[in-house]
Amino acid sequence: MQEPLSYVTPGPHSAWGTYLLQVDRVLPYLGSLARWSETLKHPKRALIVDVPIEMDDGTVRHFEGYRVQHNLSRGPGKGGVRFHPDVTLEEVMALSAWMTVKNAAVNLPYGGAKGGVRVDPRQLSHKELERLTRRYTSEIGLIIGPQQDIPAPDVGTNPQIMAWMMDTYSMNVGATASGVVTGKPIHLGGSLGRVKATGRGVFVTGREAARRIGLNLDGARIAVQGFGNVGSAAAELFTGAGAKVVAVQDHTGTIANPNGMDMADLMAVVRRDGGVGAYTGAERIDDEAFWDTDCDILIPAALEGQITVARANRLKAKLVLEGANGPTMFDADDVLTERGILVVPDVICNAGGVTVSYFEWVQDFSSFFWTEDEINVRLDKIMVEALRKIWDMADHHRITLRTATFAVACERILMARQERGLYP
Repeated sequence: MQEPLSYVTPGPHSAWGTYLLQVDRVLPYLGSLARWSETLKHPKRALIVDVPIEMDDGTVRHFEGYRVQHNLSRGPGKGGVRFHPDVTLEEVMALSAWMTVKNAAVNLPYGGAKGGVRVDPRQLSHKELERLTRRYTSEIGLIIGPQQDIPAPDVGTNPQIMAWMMDTYSMNVGATASGVVTGKPIHLGGSLGRVKATGRGVFVTGREAARRIGLNLDGARIAVQGFGNVGSAAAELFTGAGAKVVAVQDHTGTIANPNGMDMADLMAVVRRDGGVGAYTGAERIDDEAFWDTDCDILIPAALEGQITVARANRLKAKLVLEGANGPTMFDADDVLTERGILVVPDVICNAGGVTVSYFEWVQDFSSFFWTEDEINVRLDKIMVEALRKIWDMADHHRITLRTATFAVACERILMARQERGLYP
């Protein structure tokens, strides 16, 4: 029996604790590769950095920063950077581990990594945010690079922050290194289709899942938690397929309209206010009432740990599409299975973002860029093929899509670990 890590104390409801339970559940399906399974429970490298910056008023503040490389057996690290006041080492570890699984699930030549700074970016001025980003990039510059570890946007970060990260790294190495981050602005080597890629992946996997369970998207009712890039892009694509958005929740409030919302009007409010709270084409409801919405498809696209056992027992959806990372608690997952609610797990459902990040990385190396139509066709093909292989695994073993995704991904990760061997 291996000793647990000494530097975190995961509980069953924490992000890392949830991930460990998910790994345990997949062990019976790994065969002889299970002897390497402890690899999945030990991050390769975890860097904690102090990020001091001078504020606009002349004071100096210190922020906690992290970069965790969970597993690099299949290639360089790949994963986002999160700026959020609740960021912790344990959360970043879990997110990096889910990235390892996600990259393997869609068969990208990457390992898993993740970064974060414990800060509320909305409380910083533009210049303070730039100084924070540049200092953080300099501090983690020891372990990132186009062939080592490639950050990308996540909660609280965006293309502008990626541009600052790329420029800072480039200045430190003395040459433009456009491939050090993805999710950059287009004119700095970013890829067309990247901003909406995660939401497109949610739609593509949701479309395939709906087909499997006989759910007609024309007229289907959608509830979305989180209305940033992921939630809004998925909502737009689903409404384009004939569905209607009947409830939305974000940090500005919860709104509902059983007849559906006008997406053009809603998006205009979001662009103006940064949230859905002031939208007048729906009724403002209590935040907790969101989980009682009469809907066919629920898209949790906010933060982890949102679907608890209590909420899982109340859901009326037939299909849950995990746009966020780790939105469903481990024991709540079992409740949804028992209730016959199909969950398309985060590690395949929201993999569209990292897939187009991979396209961006490849384009940066070749200095040859594709059209948005080419991007979307390639994305759809990869996502559909990956989901088909996962569904075959689920049907063969009669297991959930989440366990099947872990089985497919962990087999690839541990096969790479076994074939590479241990050095020295």
